[in-house]
Amino acid sequence: MATQKTTSDKPLRSDKPLRKDKPLRSDKPLRKDAAENRRRILDAAAQVFFASGLDAAVEEVARVAGVGVGTLYRRFPSKQALIDELVGEMRLGLAAAAREATSRDDGSGLEALVLETGKLQSVQWACLPQLWDHSNAEPDALEEFRTRTAELLENAQQCGRIRRDITPTDISMLFWALRGISETSHSIAPEAWRRHLEIVFAGMRPVADGPFSTPLQVKALSATQVRTINR
Repeated sequence: MATQKTTSDKPLRSDKPLRKDKPLRSDKPLRKDAAENRRRILDAAAQVFFASGLDAAVEEVARVAGVGVGTLYRRFPSKQALIDELVGEMRLGLAAAAREATSRDDGSGLEALVLETGKLQSVQWACLPQLWDHSNAEPDALEEFRTRTAELLENAQQCGRIRRDITPTDISMLFWALRGISETSHSIAPEAWRRHLEIVFAGMRPVADGPFSTPLQVKALSATQVRTINR
């Protein structure tokens, strides 16, 4: 899988370096106007990155948000910090969806979770190169998502909805596939990933007879291989 280029963690404005004596975040809640500016910046970043990808200029993000670049800089000291915040929100959303999916006891939780993950990826496709590994944002949420996904897979297999030789790394590869489809087709066919998902799940159903009723012939990726690919 081709490695996506990660946005460098460079200052938004080289002529105004970050002051070391002021923390980037504080335990104190933001003033209402500051919190509103922060939310506007994040919403604008999501909009601009969706339209133009992560190469879009932060000046455009500030323009869409209706704030000055200095205001943006005070909230997010680098472009990567802004991207990380969006990625962190996505990871928290994934963890919440995984918790919701575990409430299903009929084995359908995995399908529900993968569907929600596909939806989330399709609306913020630009951040996908950093969603699964290339960001330090909300690592606990990402780990919870992966753990619950494995549990949901086991439950689906116990309920007879998914064939027994499917592994958690196979589901990881499914997420990669959906990512690639969202990245390449979002502007022309934004729902294309859903058709691919239906085909894949049809292929993961237990088969009683025929050429695909035998165990899979190619060994699944190991967790180590998945981590190496994601670097």
